Amino acid sequence: MESELAKSTVYFDGSCSLCRAEIGYYRRKDQDHALCFVDVSETSAVPPEGITQERAMKRFHVRASDGRVLSGAAAFVEVWTRLPRWRWAARAASLPGALIALEWGYRLFLPVRPFISRFFGRVLRLHTVNGGAKRL
Repeated sequence: MESELAKSTVYFDGSCSLCRAEIGYYRRKDQDHALCFVDVSETSAVPPEGITQERAMKRFHVRASDGRVLSGAAAFVEVWTRLPRWRWAARAASLPGALIALEWGYRLFLPVRPFISRFFGRVLRLHTVNGGAKRL
């Protein structure tokens, strides 16, 4: 098993139903235990140095295993490099212009995230009420 120092730390907004679902997916795919997860919506959570809790909840952050704090698309790429079945996406992100395009897409997504999260939360509640605890 990898040491704690070799892991990347994922900081996520656990108050966002969409974010919780995505992080749940990453946890299930992290068979090598290469990622640590910190829910920055919890009052006891410590966000990365130099980043407020409010800022950490508004944007995806990852502390890479080498100590760099990454944000947005670069943070997602770091997660993908740590998940065996997602390494192809990390390699694709290294193509010229790809990371810039991913970051633009992420920035366009951020303003609508609260609406999507509320909708997703409603769908999950309906699914739980009507169909039990199946995973989506």
